[in-house]
Amino acid sequence: MKRIRVGVIGVGHLGQHHARLYASLAGAVLAGVVDADPDRARLVAERHGASVFGDPATLLGKVDAVSVAVPTSSHYAVAKACLAAGVHVLVEKPIAITPGEARELVELARARGRVLQVGHIERFNPGIRSVRPHIGKPGFVECHRLSPFGERGTDVDVVLDLMIHDLDMVLSFHPGPVEEVRAAGVPVLSSNIDIANARIVFGSGCVANLTASRVSTTRMRRLRLFQRDAYVSVDYQTRQGMICRRVTGRHGRPEIEVEHV
Repeated sequence: MKRIRVGVIGVGHLGQHHARLYASLAGAVLAGVVDADPDRARLVAERHGASVFGDPATLLGKVDAVSVAVPTSSHYAVAKACLAAGVHVLVEKPIAITPGEARELVELARARGRVLQVGHIERFNPGIRSVRPHIGKPGFVECHRLSPFGERGTDVDVVLDLMIHDLDMVLSFHPGPVEEVRAAGVPVLSSNIDIANARIVFGSGCVANLTASRVSTTRMRRLRLFQRDAYVSVDYQTRQGMICRRVTGRHGRPEIEVEHV
């Protein structure tokens, strides 16, 4: 079996996990890593038996695919250079800062015949995967994604840092075209928006209410979905789902049946 030569550009908080997982895959070989901090790059490379490269350009000729895990503000430039070099790309979310940059990356990947994947990992959360077969036509969706403050990710607004996960998830339920968006947010501890709320109305009549904060004293990752026949809840942190349905109970009386999945 031919092993895929992979590299990781940016081995900080998230990139170090990309490197670790690539090194553990039988079908891949971690060929090298790049980081703005040479000492950090060297440490990760030594841990996994990989090479250190001084910049992305020198790495690209040695790999078939890369993970781009640099700060969000650099996603577009780094991913573009990788695709232009003919390398497959897995870029951490969000794909870019603007829709225009995102479209350009998609078009470049298509033109070069290369895979461009965005790291929306919540799609693969066991909790959401367990309830997805039970989701039909959502009428109302509520999402909360709260985190304590940290410097990482504050180069962009909380919408691109955290809420992007929930936007991706809501759209995956195919609620129809977006008809109306009302949103508000404010900076609190950084120069960018740290807490935000968005209310989105879709063509199907579905309404989604999303709240994201990186200035919370607690951590929460939760989705609640209401449809005609059920209430569905997912806790992304515990990776568990719950489905509540109305059933006919004893003596013909209505009862709520709760199923943990």
